[in-house]
Amino acid sequence: MVVFGLGNPGARYKGTRHNVGFETVEKIAALKGMKLRKRCFCRYRISSSPSLVLVEPLTYMNASGEIAADCIESDEAVIVIVDQMDLPPGKIRIKRSGSSAGHNGLKSMISAIGPDFIRLYIGIGRPEEGIAVPDHVLSRFSPSDRVLVDKAEEKAAAAVLKLLDGEDFNRVVQWANS
Repeated sequence: MVVFGLGNPGARYKGTRHNVGFETVEKIAALKGMKLRKRCFCRYRISSSPSLVLVEPLTYMNASGEIAADCIESDEAVIVIVDQMDLPPGKIRIKRSGSSAGHNGLKSMISAIGPDFIRLYIGIGRPEEGIAVPDHVLSRFSPSDRVLVDKAEEKAAAAVLKLLDGEDFNRVVQWANS
């Protein structure tokens, strides 16, 4: 299984709404005792074990798919973890496949590997009136929303590990989406 956590590299973006994918992959790595590393001349951070590959593209969100082919072997299950404005902070959703729903990181992944991968969405909420979407996704959470999102990332990490352990997809989806 290959798990991509989408986000933007660098200290400037750490803790922003757009980086919940990175944060979740880092939580999975911690739970599995894995370390994400950047190899020379690679545009991603990666950690692998015999059954799990964790990837953080360092191409910025909108070009995440550019490195996908470098990290996937044929017939491997793929999960992409991304932020989702249509969900309130602290909610997660898992879908087997689908469209990009307007998410540029997903558009890039679909362009690179096709639409048949699992999407794990972590809610970041919609921007307040008068705040542009780019400003919203690159902003940090309020302290109360941060608590909710941290819990959602932990639940998302647990869901990925349940899938890795072979638990029934529909049962994991029902548990995660509750």
